[in-house]
Amino acid sequence: MSEPYERLVQSLKALPGLGYRSAEKIALHLLVEKPERAKELIERISIAKETLGACRICGNLTDQEICEICASEERESERLCVVESVTDLFAMEKAGVFHGKYHILMGKLSPVKGVGPDQLNISNLSERITEGKIEEVILALSNDMEGEATCHYLKNEVFLSENLKVTRIGFGLPSGGGVTYADQNTLENALQSRKILDT
Repeated sequence: MSEPYERLVQSLKALPGLGYRSAEKIALHLLVEKPERAKELIERISIAKETLGACRICGNLTDQEICEICASEERESERLCVVESVTDLFAMEKAGVFHGKYHILMGKLSPVKGVGPDQLNISNLSERITEGKIEEVILALSNDMEGEATCHYLKNEVFLSENLKVTRIGFGLPSGGGVTYADQNTLENALQSRKILDT
């Protein structure tokens, strides 16, 4: 195979959820079967890359300075759901089980991978809590050691107000699992069965 083709397949293979055969099918589809779609795809990726960025408040993906969720007056502004990633927020919104606002950490603590508090979106979270408008923080982080460590760090180092209720979802999420791939019923059960996070 030619080098440009193989490099394209390898680049596609690097995308989440794609193996070599799937990457090869997409490459052939774009190059041979529907070459007009390649140009359209390149244009749309370019436009998205230029126009989309992180919401100044929560970190959500948006084409404005503040995302629609943060700007909405219809959302429950006293409840804040903390998630690891934009994909987790999208999963929660798709399920339609939460009507408050969000904060995206952009990961979780992982000393092994060199991810500490400074690498996460924690300083902005601390500022939002200090404003005193939030009554409950719901930690919707993955049910693994890193997720647990992150929850306890936030509880002990960031959520210091005695008037702040800090809860943790859990029921229905498998051990080691996260929000992104949970279905609507699982997420709804996890939210309804949330518990106060102990220190």
